[in-house]
Parts: sequence; C-alpha cells; structure tokens
Amino acid sequence: MTMPPAAVGFDDVVAAREVLRGVVTATPLLHSWVLSDRLGGPVYLKCENLQRTGSFKARGAYLRISRLTDAERSRGVVAASAGNHAQGVAFAAALLGARATVVVPEGAPLPKIAATRSYGAEIILHGARVEDALVRARALAREQGSIFIHPFEHPDIVAGQGTAGLEIVAQCPEVRTIVVPVGGGGLAAGIAIAAKGSNPAIRVIGVQAEAVAPFPASLAAGHPVPVESAPTMADGIAVAQPGGLAFGILAELADRIVTVSEEALSRALLLCLERAKQVVEPAGAAGVAALLDDPRCAEPPVVVVLSGGNIDPLLLAKVLRQGLSAAGRYLTFRCRLPDRPGALATLLAELADLGANVLDVVHARITPHLRVDEVEVQLQVETRGPGHCDEVIGQLRKSGYTLIFN
Repeated sequence: MTMPPAAVGFDDVVAAREVLRGVVTATPLLHSWVLSDRLGGPVYLKCENLQRTGSFKARGAYLRISRLTDAERSRGVVAASAGNHAQGVAFAAALLGARATVVVPEGAPLPKIAATRSYGAEIILHGARVEDALVRARALAREQGSIFIHPFEHPDIVAGQGTAGLEIVAQCPEVRTIVVPVGGGGLAAGIAIAAKGSNPAIRVIGVQAEAVAPFPASLAAGHPVPVESAPTMADGIAVAQPGGLAFGILAELADRIVTVSEEALSRALLLCLERAKQVVEPAGAAGVAALLDDPRCAEPPVVVVLSGGNIDPLLLAKVLRQGLSAAGRYLTFRCRLPDRPGALATLLAELADLGANVLDVVHARITPHLRVDEVEVQLQVETRGPGHCDEVIGQLRKSGYTLIFN
C-alpha cells in the first residue's frame, strides 16, 4: 500500500498513541445485535461518546497542545467550534497549563458551552456558523499573539484522532469496514491512516449530513470546494468546506463518502438510545444512519464510530419525537367530523379499541374549507410500529372517516 503524500503517516498515529496513553480513554467496542441482524454479519459500535469530554476531540486537541513549546503555551490557545472541539481544547489546555479562549457560534448547544466553561476556558459567542467562529478565532489569535488550534486542519489533530483507529483494529482485528462521521474530515482521515496502515484491506466509509455535505462535490472536483449550508441537527459535522489536509488523505484512502438525511439521523439516534443504550448526538449517529439507509454499503465485520454524545436535552427530546415518527411509532393525521355532540368521542373510542394511544388533539371549528356542519380535528397517536399504523388507518377508513396527511 502507498500512503498519501501528506504530512501525517501511520508512524505519526502510533507515536500519538504513546503521548495520549493515560490521558484519554480507550473507549469500548460494543456488539450491536440489531445492526448485525440487519447486515447479516457482526456490527460493533466504537463508543467515542464515552470518551473524556464526550467526544473523540480530546485526542487531537491534547496532542496538538502538548507539542507546543512552553513559550507558545504561555501565550494561550484559541479555538473555534460548535462545541466538541471546544471541550477538547479546554480540557487539554487545563491539563497542560495553558489559558484557553474558544469562539463558538451563537446557536451552539448550551450544554456544550457550559461544559467548555467548566474546564476553565473563556467563551466568546460569534456568528451563526462554525465558519464565522473560525474567522473570529483566527483574528483573535493574531490580536492576542495566541496559538490557534484548528479543529481538523493540522497534522497533530489528524494523528491524535487516528488513535481511535488503532484501538478499533486492536479491539476487532477481523474488521472489514469502518464507518465514521465526517465534518472537516480530521477523524476520518486519522482513522483511515491507522486502519489502512494496519491492514490495507480495511474499507473506510465516511458519512456526512445531506444538509451540509461538501466532500462529494470536493472529491468530484479534485479539491476542497464549499457548499451552501442548510439547517441540520448534526451540528458537529456541519462544516461547509473540507480541510485541505484531511481532504488529501481521504481522497487517497477513503473508499466511499455517503450522505444521510435528517430523518435517517433521527432514526439512528433513536436506535442508539433504545437498542444500544447509548446517548449519542445526531452527528455521532451518522454512521448508524448510513447502515440503516443502506445495509449493503458495508461488508461485515463492521465497526461504526459513535463520534460524540454531547446533545442538548431539549434537542434530544425533539429528535426522539422525530425518530419515533420516522420509525412509524407516531401517527399524525387530520380528520373531518360532523359537528354534533359525541362525534369526537366516537372517533377516540374507535382509536382506543384499536390500541392507539392518543397523545394530542387539536379541534378546529372555523376554517375556510369546512362546511358549517363540520369540524376538523388533528390527532397525534402513539402506535406499536408501521404495521399497527396501517391497521389503524385501514380501520378508520373502513369506518367511513376521511383522513388527511400532510
């Protein structure tokens, strides 16, 4: 195998492992029965959500700051992040005695901000996107004479993240495919170097959120290109343009880069919580989403990297509702009824007889499309899954109800 002509090689990742020994956690590899059944072969979850600071970012951040000179560390470090890199930098800086300032987008999740502050870092809110925060952080580093710690575009960052790949190969020597979330590409690049350097036959599949997916276009163009960002729950991988370093590595070593929808991310997060008992943020569940979308994309044994678990509880509640809906566990519809006493009670009684649990009812009596003798209700009901949804819909229609879905 020919390694890419990049500034990071397999030996760099091995050296990083020694620096990080005793600092970061060798995170567990858990067997996933439900995903194994879907793929027809063993699937394991690499639980970087259980890493110190709640994500893989502590690996690269510590290695980068540890290799600064004493004089450089005395000037302080500056970083920009949606949250996970912020925590990694703050954690590493505290251990290594460096003052840390972190610029985060104004909409960054509050738990990530609070955790970063708890490690002693100064927080500056700036801009709507990670790219805005990066511009401000670079300027701040110049103004203060501090060292800028990029979230993915540095050899030490890539080598540090790659230590997760060495752990995967040691924990599952027979691994054939590693599926890993991709934002700027530092984690995937590091894992690709570690995996291919250990066994060139290992396939590496990167996964991006459909809403912010610059890698497919960049690979087609042959160089990093930006894309227009759209809202996504996967804020941890919402990077509009790949780094040149990570891009060069992944262009050489990644076997595929795929994208997943917001619905797939919510279903994946639900599966992680319900079946694997792992709290994972949407970006961290991207690999699971890819397997749910296309179980044939990966040859078992498969290791899926759960890259982070720092999720705002409010977002978790919203995503779980969306995941339950995507999984056919919620059914939402509108229904027109005659405007007379007992009509709604009859409908609710029929739903009860069908075993559907009514969660919410909205009653509209005056809308432009209703006749004067009609009312419309919108209902959200809890079901036992897609088959039960079909049964409920079929029986209600058989009873003469007109159901409207939109």
